[in-house]
Amino acid sequence: MTDLEGRVIAIAGAAGGLGPVVCDRMAEAGATLACTDVAGERLDALGGELALPDERLDLEVVDLLDEAAARDWAARLGERFGRIDGLLHLVGGWRGGEALASFDLADYGWLHDLLVRTVVNSTRAFYEPLAASEHGRFVLVSSSQAQAPSGTNAAYAATKAAAESWTLALADQFAADESAATANVLVVNAILTPQMREANPDKPYRTFTSAEDIAAAIAFVCSDSGAKMNGKRLPLYP
Repeated sequence: MTDLEGRVIAIAGAAGGLGPVVCDRMAEAGATLACTDVAGERLDALGGELALPDERLDLEVVDLLDEAAARDWAARLGERFGRIDGLLHLVGGWRGGEALASFDLADYGWLHDLLVRTVVNSTRAFYEPLAASEHGRFVLVSSSQAQAPSGTNAAYAATKAAAESWTLALADQFAADESAATANVLVVNAILTPQMREANPDKPYRTFTSAEDIAAAIAFVCSDSGAKMNGKRLPLYP
């Protein structure tokens, strides 16, 4: 598979539950990977698992809550590789389960930082190189809760919805600037990771989407076949 041969793809949240599977798929498609995560040990382990040559792999711990750090990361990648063709936002996390009127508002602040501010800072930092690329792509992995929130997941749903709105606004900006770049949202109910499947091989996980299927969808969106898809919410769940 060489659909992404020569393209430089930045991946935020690369060492999380979904990240390694996505990194594998993008690497198999020929992409050069620039991976970041807040967990340095997991990031180093990921680098060893990918076993890519140095010229196709960049690993760096970056605090995407720090706008300056996000901009510095984008600048370093641009200087090293001469281009950036994609940014995949795989940063995730969840807090919830309590009623709307009584949950701890600190959870909302935590989720807003994790799920919204990281999107805002990274897309602002990477806007110019993505807009300049003939193959620029931004992909956000989101939750069906953003469009169908429940009372016990108000904070999570609201922050996911905000991240989706930002992504769709980014898509509009790309179009307004007559860029070939795109921004799209992939929506799931929940993610089935290889670790979860290994721990419970007989569980059906009927409403879950496998990490492998999400990675395949991301690869498609990043390929030339996905070039005309911009500002879309793409459901990947039953």
